[in-house]
Amino acid sequence: MRSVHGFNQDWLFTPQQVAGSASDSVFERVTLPHTNKILPYHNFDDAEYQFISTYRKRFHLPEALNGRKLFLDFDGALTATTVTLNGHTFEEHKGGFTPFSLDITSYVLENAENVLHISLDSRERHDIPPFGFTVDYMVFGGIYRDVSLRYVAPVHIQNVHVRTHGVLTDMPEIEFVVSVKNDTDHPQGVAISAQMAYWKDEFATATIEPHSIGTLTAWSDLSQLPKNLYQLWTLDHPKLYDFTVSLFEEATATSPNEVLYDRMTVRSGFREARFGDDGFYLNGERVKLRGLNRHQNYPYIGAAAPARLQRKDADILKDELGCNIVRTSHYPQSSHFLDRCDEIGLLVFEEIPGWQHIGDEAWQNLAMGNVQSMIERDWNHPSIIIWGVRINESWDNHDLYVKTNALARQLDPTRQTGGVRFFLGSEFLEDVYTLNDFSNGILEPEITPHLVTEFNGHMFPTKSWDNEARRLEHATRHAHVQGRAIGTGGVSGAIGWCAFDYNTHIEFGAGDRICYHGVMDIFRLPKFAAYFYESQQSPSRRVVLRAATNWSLGDVNEGMIEPITIFSNCEELDVYVGDVKQGTFKPDTTRYNLPYPPFTLTGLDVLLAHPYADLHLVGKINGEAVAEQRIASEKLPRELHLLPDDNELVADGADMTRLVFKVSDVYGNALPYAISVVSFSVEGDVELIGQNPFALVGGQAALYVKAKHTKGTATITAHVQGLAPASTTLTLR
Repeated sequence: MRSVHGFNQDWLFTPQQVAGSASDSVFERVTLPHTNKILPYHNFDDAEYQFISTYRKRFHLPEALNGRKLFLDFDGALTATTVTLNGHTFEEHKGGFTPFSLDITSYVLENAENVLHISLDSRERHDIPPFGFTVDYMVFGGIYRDVSLRYVAPVHIQNVHVRTHGVLTDMPEIEFVVSVKNDTDHPQGVAISAQMAYWKDEFATATIEPHSIGTLTAWSDLSQLPKNLYQLWTLDHPKLYDFTVSLFEEATATSPNEVLYDRMTVRSGFREARFGDDGFYLNGERVKLRGLNRHQNYPYIGAAAPARLQRKDADILKDELGCNIVRTSHYPQSSHFLDRCDEIGLLVFEEIPGWQHIGDEAWQNLAMGNVQSMIERDWNHPSIIIWGVRINESWDNHDLYVKTNALARQLDPTRQTGGVRFFLGSEFLEDVYTLNDFSNGILEPEITPHLVTEFNGHMFPTKSWDNEARRLEHATRHAHVQGRAIGTGGVSGAIGWCAFDYNTHIEFGAGDRICYHGVMDIFRLPKFAAYFYESQQSPSRRVVLRAATNWSLGDVNEGMIEPITIFSNCEELDVYVGDVKQGTFKPDTTRYNLPYPPFTLTGLDVLLAHPYADLHLVGKINGEAVAEQRIASEKLPRELHLLPDDNELVADGADMTRLVFKVSDVYGNALPYAISVVSFSVEGDVELIGQNPFALVGGQAALYVKAKHTKGTATITAHVQGLAPASTTLTLR
């Protein structure tokens, strides 16, 4: 029977290429996921992580083979991986964004120590997508995703694709498409049974030829089952189910008793997702898509984020920013991230690795492999609604894109394809015309279905500490484009560039090699543009009231502090300066075509001759006060905050959480011009990832707290001159 063991612990690493005969003394002990180099959050060269490193692991088998096959499964390693086990070297794996597996059965020692030696090339090699020309993001290096050992019978399940059909009709069905691998020297008659809880099994049989993969398909008719047996997967109620497929030896006259070979459980949901000429429909209801692009990169650790951080990004996109879709620009991303999208109801546009450049035939063959690996890994995620099968912003390549579309449709006929382009008139071979539209509006669609996959971004990069007018313009650009997407017929929605600032090459970005294109900074902390996105979610989910102002006369031209923009999903707004009410304001429907237009405040009594007073906002729904914000007029640093996302970590050597620190006014508002040096002290078995001391610009930033291997507690304390220290305590279990 199948057995899977985590394989992330007790690795050795050295940031150089060494021979298998090298002593363990040149290595350091690490836990996966792992980056090949901890970096500052900015001001570094991509050459710092572009080198060949070596990983080693000594291990004994966690259980006996007992006639089974043994596979070593990598979720991802950047970028070219050469594995040697007990002296046998496998073929180099090229590519860092999709999983790969090695059959190590013939090379593993059952009753002795095994030595695994990995040479990892993290250089930007032109023979591997996305490389070959310049790339507007850094890829980083390391075995940055999980690794596991997988025991299976010689005849075993390779993959399961659960396809739901007709879920909105009176004839709903489930199709189980099961790939079975026969690693024996003889044909094997097999049978599968497929089921979900409460359902009878559905069966299919086949004969699989030696050393080949066969496909079995079982159908389950749900029309005779009670209507309440299953619920649809929706944005507000993303119901998920476990589906189990069992693989047996087919019963024969000479072998009447079935032998269980394998069993696999996958998670999916019931939903119908379709782009039409007039928009996108989920379960028959039209949904206007409003989202952001996401890079998988983090400060300090590059791409090597554990499950907790991956899942947190999905929560930020859905719960903080109010998005209903994310694009995984420009590569398949962590399964932990996609699992969380399934769980919380966040739609996903997933695409293959690439950025503008198309390489030679061998390069294109790797791109085709990426299409297959991406789809076969992720086809059971109900959150994924479209496959991106064109290299982002590439020029037309008829032959390649005919093949990528055909492959995607063959592997997964339940989803449509898209191909992200940055110019009108490109050849349309996909199902959805996906366009990066940098017109600072929405171009009238010439082809439908039509989805805007990027806008703004490099057109108006904005830092958290830029002047107020620029930060506000950044936010209102996003607001106006999303409003145009709502009002333009045939447009399914718009996915802005982008969610978070990210590290980049010297050819792009600012002087510190960060692309400041995000509505949040690189630490996932909000700019004014983030206030806009979060204000567009229904107040039934969360009431939002965010003032897009420093409330400082000297931060705006001519000391004219108004008009002031307030992003909120409230119905009306009472505004006070000090104790004096300035009026009750309604959303600005004349400037904005949005579900929840911002408020534009004018006519406030803010004169230099008056005592300068605090701004006080009260948001109301149905006449009742539901939200409040105050901004201090004195603008002096009054408090240092230390805010972990989580108060508990698993002491496995990999788990980590974000630790936000902030210098604020008396009401807790971050002060973007409170430039300070913050230092940190630690008690307990954790590691702080990031600069210490930290030169704080923008009023707030973050480090990561990484658990080691000892349970207990850890206390982190932050210090800054002139303010009381701030402390937080985490539990390590």
